[in-house]
Amino acid sequence: MSTKTLPILLIAGALALSACARNKESLPPPPPQAAPALPPAPIDQPGTVPPQEPVQTTTLPGSQADFVRAAGSDTVLFAFDSYSIDETARQILGAQASWLGQYSNVRVTVEGHTDERGTREYNLALGERRANAAKNFLAAQGVDASRISVISYGKERPAADGSNEDAWAQNRRAVTILVSGAR
Repeated sequence: MSTKTLPILLIAGALALSACARNKESLPPPPPQAAPALPPAPIDQPGTVPPQEPVQTTTLPGSQADFVRAAGSDTVLFAFDSYSIDETARQILGAQASWLGQYSNVRVTVEGHTDERGTREYNLALGERRANAAKNFLAAQGVDASRISVISYGKERPAADGSNEDAWAQNRRAVTILVSGAR
């Protein structure tokens, strides 16, 4: 290197480093100090713990949790290789339709699912038939069909892992999901 090149390189390096340095004025303020911990509540009698207030859990009206509570479930199950609505599914879907009647601004998607057996294409088609069967039942109960969309996931989103009848039975399902409205 020549003697003229070295000082130029040193100056360029110093400028690059100074450009990377942070200005203290541009840093955000430090986070606020945490509140000091409260001392423990006094105990009335030695060896006893004061009673705790029960935790209040509320379900927001019009929410998915409210829907599941009112309908009993957001899921109906199907027999192997079937998309027929059985009596248990009728009861659940009837309760879902009743809830949807109270919240006419809520739109839902019915997801169709299958177990892992069969080809991907077959399971996507069966999942769609299951979702449409649930949609048609809800519509027959008075829910406007334009508020209900369907999608099939086939075997791609199992509810239960495993390759046995218990897992397969849980995976053969249609699930009603709130997508807009009262929430």
